[in-house]
Amino acid sequence: MFLEFKEYYLDSIHEKYAWRICDFCSINEERLKRFFPKTLEENLTPDLSKYFVERKINAFEAKEEFLFVLKEKNNHTIIGLIYLKALDWQKKQGELAYAISYQAEGKGYMTETINALSKWALEDLKLKTLQIITHKSNIGSIRVAEKCGFMWRKILLAEHTPPGENPLDMELYERYA
Repeated sequence: MFLEFKEYYLDSIHEKYAWRICDFCSINEERLKRFFPKTLEENLTPDLSKYFVERKINAFEAKEEFLFVLKEKNNHTIIGLIYLKALDWQKKQGELAYAISYQAEGKGYMTETINALSKWALEDLKLKTLQIITHKSNIGSIRVAEKCGFMWRKILLAEHTPPGENPLDMELYERYA
């Protein structure tokens, strides 16, 4: 899948992105370590990123999980990662999870992208429910969810445990077909 926007584009995971994902993770380590610790851990070196990408390509092809990269048009730097994960094809449900780089934050890129991916997931994949799970402190993610038509549903108690922290309650947002 490829979507082009004014200043950036969205592309499906591809083996050519391993080095750039490693760069994205190392540059944004502080942003990723609390809510994307596994992604960070799996991309600490170029070799680890290569294996990560291979697994994600296989998952994409098997329709188990979809990983996309967000890239600047000018220099093709990866500025974001977006997952469509926790897919339950029986319930027709999936979860969107996303991270954006420091330099791209606050520009509306993620809102535009999540809107487009939501439309694709609901119309083309025929999912009925999309979820976004975020922490109450992540105001940017909450704004993205709300701007994209996701409604707050409930608090998920002890839903996520960041490395070295106690479990955190998370906020569940949902959007329906």
